[in-house]
Amino acid sequence: MKMVIRGVKVEVTPAIKNHIIEKIGKLDKYLKEPEKVNATVIIRVRNNEQMIEVTVVTQKFTLRAEESHSDLYAAVDLVLDKLESQIRKHKTRLKDKYKKEPNNLKDFLFDFDIKEEKENHNKIVKRKNINSKPMDEEEAILQMELIGHDFFIFNNVNEDCVSVIYKRKDGNYGIINTK
Repeated sequence: MKMVIRGVKVEVTPAIKNHIIEKIGKLDKYLKEPEKVNATVIIRVRNNEQMIEVTVVTQKFTLRAEESHSDLYAAVDLVLDKLESQIRKHKTRLKDKYKKEPNNLKDFLFDFDIKEEKENHNKIVKRKNINSKPMDEEEAILQMELIGHDFFIFNNVNEDCVSVIYKRKDGNYGIINTK
């Protein structure tokens, strides 16, 4: 797997880089052609927390995990566990989806065993229709805060599209616009 490792307000030492390459490189066993897969690793420091964000881009899918810990090496181990868990969790779902089209399974190898993990077949348990009224982003933030959710869907009058505003982990807001 090709990795790009960069630090935001932190120096990536050769020891850290080697540890990340060694640990995240373990994901190669799940990939058919790991040399064609790109991974981006971003290391940040916030207060006393070391944060690591890993994004693995394959031809069909994108895996992403983020973890923080007071020890960077522990955060790397935690993010690796999270990524492996995502692959294992979705193994059956991916195989079932592309059973009829085996050529679409270029990215992943599925000959690994799941260690006594219960297959969690997520299903839609609630469907909700909303009437989204036109408003600006400030009003959408206010509405989101009033209902106590961490996201809100609205017709964005500034962008002339349907938008989703969401609260980020850092306490700021993000917005997703549809085209």
